[in-house]
This record gives sequence, structure tokens and C-alpha cells, in this order.
Amino acid sequence: MKIMLYICTNFQIMKNNNNYCVIMAGGVGSRFWPFSRADKPKQFLDFFGTGRSLLQMTVDRFRPIVPIENVFIVTNVAYKQLILEQVPDLNERQILCEPARRNTAPCIAYATAHIRAICLKRAGLTAANQDWNRPEMQANIVVAASDHLILEEEKFRQTILKAFDFVSQHKAICTLGMEPTRPETGYGYIQYIGGLTAQSQHIASTTEGIYPVKTFTEKPNLEMAKVFLESGDFLWNSGIFIWNLQTISEAFRYLLPEVADRFREGELLMGTDKEEDFIEEMFPKCPNISIDYGIMEKADNVFVIPSSFGWSDLGTWGSLYELSEKDEAKNVSLHSDALFYEAEGNVVTLEPGKLAVVQGVDDMIIAEQKGVLLVCKKAEEQRIKQFVADAQEKFQGKYN
Repeated sequence: MKIMLYICTNFQIMKNNNNYCVIMAGGVGSRFWPFSRADKPKQFLDFFGTGRSLLQMTVDRFRPIVPIENVFIVTNVAYKQLILEQVPDLNERQILCEPARRNTAPCIAYATAHIRAICLKRAGLTAANQDWNRPEMQANIVVAASDHLILEEEKFRQTILKAFDFVSQHKAICTLGMEPTRPETGYGYIQYIGGLTAQSQHIASTTEGIYPVKTFTEKPNLEMAKVFLESGDFLWNSGIFIWNLQTISEAFRYLLPEVADRFREGELLMGTDKEEDFIEEMFPKCPNISIDYGIMEKADNVFVIPSSFGWSDLGTWGSLYELSEKDEAKNVSLHSDALFYEAEGNVVTLEPGKLAVVQGVDDMIIAEQKGVLLVCKKAEEQRIKQFVADAQEKFQGKYN
């Protein structure tokens, strides 16, 4: 790995025309069924009664540091109109529609190719004569999910600006690792090289708060998660990535050519009226592969910023329960009317105008929406995906 020195500067919240944001919003959110449904997945829902969906909160989070015209949302074509309704200051060219679900690597490759075409146009260049040294080609990109919750948004933006500054100066891939507060088994982990080890290898200064990544680890069992927590050099994998356009383009070319080559076939069509037809034909041919497996675990220039700004991946009912306000018996009622008797640790959500009376049960999920009532033990919520599949098979998709 190359020696990379990074000098901290004072960061101010400001928009930079070279800053871009890619928001991944194509998931179906089946683990939140029946609240999250195929026609309106969790990223489009208002979980906390704030009047803003998770997607809207995500876009709002980036507005102070990324020009709105540089925000792109990658999603399924079925959700294009819904996104335009929820984020009306985006235009149709900022909604990148995947004709098939192919995981995060092809999703990010699509957004990268689209942004590259925009930068070439702004620079007056073409794919045949691109010049990475032109100022218009110096795009810094943050990639984030549409369904994360971040409580300390100012602190989050300062961290993103720090990462933007870092990747603009170095050919580095950067990710944010969340400082763990418990032995969590629902997240992947990142092990980083810090302290004297980093200093001795002249990889990064420990005073800068940016460290080289040693390994990525899949979701562990509870025993291993406890080991990770005690070690002090493991972070939760947030799935938030920051890189320079040239750096990620070269990473795809060398580490994931089976994806990069697909997009290279139509590089002259990107950013034109023929882009949509090209994507419709080519995208389903891409392999189904994650960005973690395809690039992050293979690259030797990956860095992480240990972070703490109230982040949560709202991936399960359990995570939503942990974040929600509770009564004296630790029950949660998500903008629903509910009465609890001899009941503890439950989470309830109902359609408006309905009352739940819960007696004598503990640690349950009770969720009702659009003709489906789910009553499930919180400890068994990993089975909800199977419940959805069984309902789809038995009732021919009536309750998707």
C-alpha cells in the first residue's frame, strides 16, 4: 500500500460543485413487512411521525454539502414516480432506474458511469478523449443507503466533508465505520490498523482519524461480536462510501472488469437520450455482486474513518424498537393507539383509526397494514422474509 499522508484542515459546511451524492433506494424492505410493502417499501415511509420519509431525510441530510443537481437516486423503475413526488426538486435524469436487481456493485457502477458522462459534458470532453486532470473531472462521490437513520446530522456532514477532502487528495477509497456500542450480530465489521501499527507502517497518522482497513468481516455470531467489541479495533460497517470518480472508475476496471466492461460497451451512450435503452438491454447481464465483495475486500487502498454520530441501519423491527420512545414497561407504539396490560417489550404499529389492546404477552411485534396482521416474537423476526415468501406463494402475491 502506498504511503498516504493526510493533513487535517478546518471544515466548513459548504457546497462544492465537484461533490456528488448517490443514494441507493431500490430495496423492497421485506424485513419490515407488512408495514413495508412492494408498492411502497420502507425508504418511502415515515417511521417516526415527522412528516418525512427515510428517503426524504437522506436527501435533506446532504443538501448543505452537495448541490441538489448533483444528487442521484438509483432505484427500481417501479419507484421512479414515487421518488419524484417525494423529492420534487429532482428531475427525471437524476433518477437512475435499474431494470433488474443486481446488488450494489452494478448499482454503483451505473451511477459512476452516469456521473462520469456528466463531468465529461461539463468539461467539453468525450469518452474518447477524457482528461482526468480537468477540474470538471475531479468529482468526489459519496454513496449512501436511503434507509439509514442519523441523529447527529451536523457531525455526519463534517465527517463526509473530511472524507471528501481526503479522497480529493489521494487515490483512496474511504468508508465510514461506526464505533460499536454493543456486540451487534446484525452488522458486518471493519477491522482497521491504528495506533503505533499505523505509524510504524507510515500509512496514516493516528492524529488524523483516518486509518487503513485491515479486513472486512461478515455478520458474526454473538460470541465473535463480543470479541470484536473488546478488541477495540473493529467498527460496524455502515455501507457509506466516499471516493473520487477516477479512483472508483479504475477500481472497477481492475478489480471488477466483468461489471466495468458491460458499461464500457455503451460509454458513448451514457448521458444521452440512448442511455436508458442501453441500460435496459445491458444491466440485467451484469453479475449479481456486492460492492463489498467485488471491490472493498480486494482493494489495497481502502481507508476508514471511525465515526459516532447516532447512526443506525433501520433494517429490522428490532433496530426500530431500540430507537423508539418507550413507556415504563418498555413497550413501543409507533404513532398508533395502544393499551398495554401485563405486557412488556412489545412494538405495535397499526393503520390510523385502530386501537390495539395488548395483554399478557412480552417481546412481540404486532404490526397491521393493508389487510395483513403480523404477530411475531421479536427474537424470531429473521423469519419474516420467509413469512413474506410463504404468503406470496399461497396467496399469489395478494399481500406483497
